[in-house]
Formats: sequence, C-alpha cells, structure tokens
Amino acid sequence: MIFLSVLLSACSSTSAISDADSRDPLEPVNRPFWTFTWDYADKYVIKPTSEAYSDYTPTFLRSGLYNMALNLNEPSTIINNLLQLKFSEAASSTGRFVLNSTIGMLGFFDPASDFGWNREQEEFGEVLGKYGVGDGPYLVVPALGPSSVREEAGDFVDRYYWPLAVIDFWPNMLRSAVIGLEKRVALADQEQLIIESVDSYEFVKNAYFQNMNYKVYDGNPPIVVDEEEEAEIEAFLDEFDDEIEE
Repeated sequence: MIFLSVLLSACSSTSAISDADSRDPLEPVNRPFWTFTWDYADKYVIKPTSEAYSDYTPTFLRSGLYNMALNLNEPSTIINNLLQLKFSEAASSTGRFVLNSTIGMLGFFDPASDFGWNREQEEFGEVLGKYGVGDGPYLVVPALGPSSVREEAGDFVDRYYWPLAVIDFWPNMLRSAVIGLEKRVALADQEQLIIESVDSYEFVKNAYFQNMNYKVYDGNPPIVVDEEEEAEIEAFLDEFDDEIEE
C-alpha cells in the first residue's frame, strides 16, 4: 500500500517532472530507491561482498565461473542477433557456444576467443531498440540499480530462451550472483566518478541512457542535435556580437 501511494503521487506530478526530464516520470519513486541502493544496499552488502569474493576467490576459479555464467547467455545472443539480421554475429556466437560448451568444459574455459570469436552479448531489449521501441520510463530497481521499461521487458523475454528457461531456481540464482559480483568488482574503478558527481542519481541515469544508446547502435550512436539548445547558443552569440559592435 505504501508503494502504491508513492506511485500514485508520482503519476499526479508527472507533467511537472516531464518538463525536466521526460525519460524519468517516476523520479519521486526512483530517487528513494537509488538512495537505498547506493547508500545502503551497495555500501553495506553488495560492495563488501564483491570485495571479499574478489580477494578470496582464486583468479582461475573466478574466471571460470564467470565464463560459465556468460556462456549460458550465448543462445539468447544467437537468437537476438538473428532477429536483427546480424547473421555473421549469430554465426560467431553459435561457434562460441558450441566450442566453449564442449572443449571449454561447459564454458569454464574460453577457447573460442583464440579463434577471434569474442563475446558480444545481445539482449532482446536491444532488439526492441533496433526496431524503434523507445526506452520507456527510467526505473531504479532496488538493490539492483538503473533500468528501464524496455530493458525489463527484454530481460523477461531473455529468461525464456533455452537453456535459461530450464535451469532450476537456485542454479540460476548462483549464475546471477556470479555475474552481479563480477560487475560490481569491475565498477570499483569508476565508482569514484559517482561519489564525486554533484548529483549521483542524475549522473548514473545519464550514463545509463548513453550506454543503452551505445549498445543499441553497436557502438555507433547517431549524433543528436538539440535544436532548442542550438538556437539559444546562436541567440547568445548574436547578442554578444551586437554588444561588441556597439
């Protein structure tokens, strides 16, 4: 009931928020979720756990477990590449999955990389973006971090691809935990940027949308010109030139 009342209050003030950022109509809900995620869940649970995992787990075991966890994503990557008519990428992912699942001992090792078949995960959310579906409202999932309606819908579909759909709950939780811990370890080099930012919520949100745009366009996002901002700059320069001439 408390969550519902907060959600309704967010909807009632959507128009005022949309003027600031149309991508984030649920900001009154998202900001408290972000505070909980960054200042409490991450600070006291996720970060210490990831540091302990990194410090006390042998490197070869960490690498192997991470490779196995990501290898299970290859079938969904194959299908999502095919849906985007990216046939060479789909073939590469197929080769990766077959080779790593056999010679690589269920993905513990990554011999496919030696053949130049590098891991390039494709999610169904990217497929939707490729065909013009927008991100939808920005979401902060408590304890998990930034997301969007499109990404959540894409993740829902990805979970129904084989073999993820047939993996039992606890093995799948272990897989997700390994991926999550490794991502948090990798974030250690960038977290100072979040700490030093004026508004960590806005910083992470903007970084999230930039990253999603980068992934949808395979590293080559189109250059978007803000016409309103350009007009303001031109007006300022014209006014500046007039003042100089006077």
